[in-house]
Amino acid sequence: MTEIRQASPRRGTNLPRMGDFNLTVILDAIRRSSGGLSRVELAGIVGLSPQTISNISRRLLDQNLIVEAGKEGSGPGKPRTILRLNPRGMYALGVHLDPAVTTFVVLDLVGAVVRHSRIKTPGGNDPSAVISTIAAEIGQLVEDSGVDRDRIAGLGVAAPGPIDLDNGTVVDPPLLPGWDRVELRNALSDATGYSVLVDKDVTSAAVAETWAGGPSGAGSFVFMYMGTGIGCGIVLNDEVVRGTSGNAGEIGHIVVDPDGPECDCGLRGCVKSSCIPQVLVAEAEAAGILDGSRAGNSGAEIQQSFARLCELADAGDQRAAAIIDKSAVLVARAVSVVTNTLDVERVVFGGPFWSGMAERFLAKVPPVLDANSAARLIHPIEVVGTGVGEDVGAIGAASLVLEHTLAPRAQRLLLES
Repeated sequence: MTEIRQASPRRGTNLPRMGDFNLTVILDAIRRSSGGLSRVELAGIVGLSPQTISNISRRLLDQNLIVEAGKEGSGPGKPRTILRLNPRGMYALGVHLDPAVTTFVVLDLVGAVVRHSRIKTPGGNDPSAVISTIAAEIGQLVEDSGVDRDRIAGLGVAAPGPIDLDNGTVVDPPLLPGWDRVELRNALSDATGYSVLVDKDVTSAAVAETWAGGPSGAGSFVFMYMGTGIGCGIVLNDEVVRGTSGNAGEIGHIVVDPDGPECDCGLRGCVKSSCIPQVLVAEAEAAGILDGSRAGNSGAEIQQSFARLCELADAGDQRAAAIIDKSAVLVARAVSVVTNTLDVERVVFGGPFWSGMAERFLAKVPPVLDANSAARLIHPIEVVGTGVGEDVGAIGAASLVLEHTLAPRAQRLLLES
């Protein structure tokens, strides 16, 4: 197995008026450590003076974001007090809006799920009804969790792309009729009273991996999101890459099979026309593997049919297995284009459709990726399943809030005039 390098800690600055940035640098270093850090260790890692470390540690303790978790030291000298995140110091809410299922979580400061729920995404083409349902479910989730509302930093929403990141708007997502230019951020903020962040589902999944995925979320990787569509979240040197408009990672028109079906873009064999679940289900229905008379085109119906196709493949149906295996090879071709472009060390698969295909994909993708890797003589590319679990979209949405509130960002270095 490839060794996974730990994320490189951010460095602080001892210049004046940098308190907020330094606070987040220290908090981030503590978060990334497995067992906590002493003040002396923090000074060595983040490059700040002992006095600055002491002052900021006191602020974090006063804000209940960290706790003193015992003392360590077996040699000469005074034992060092270990600082760790306080799980109950802050919470975030996450919602993953998928055409099939909408998932909700309450996340604590260390990225652990406190409470979870899932509902079938309401059908129809009325976004306001769906938003009202989401708001009601959030209210019930918070009540059931027992979390103090005053300690909830905000609500994150992971939505299918494309999105208008600046305005928190969903822009005509697939399989969600009527959702063209829906101002989801403002609508949910009005309905719930929380501060709301909206991001693409694939990007949110990548954020979840960095915040709660453990070793698989460190360094540079792409998160291959397997849902009703297929996209990728991008993390380079521990920084999530969103692109100019927040829509980085759209890979639907990478050609993976020149002899494949014609795509709506005019090319043949794109990811979108060759290997997304809806296409695989239609292929299985045409071959008589699945009963097409009972199928439909909603997100929930596609998910149900695709799950059945995966079950048949696992049970030994050779025709079903051939469909899944071919899709794995085609997806691997698309992934190789992305990994060669970005030169990452890891590919992480996940998303609401991932569990059914995981075993076959993890067997088929690595050899194709290795054969097509431009850097294979320099470094391997690891292929793994998500360390977060099947709720990666909702956990990522909540992690957006924690990232926005607590992670070191260049914007915090901007000085007010």
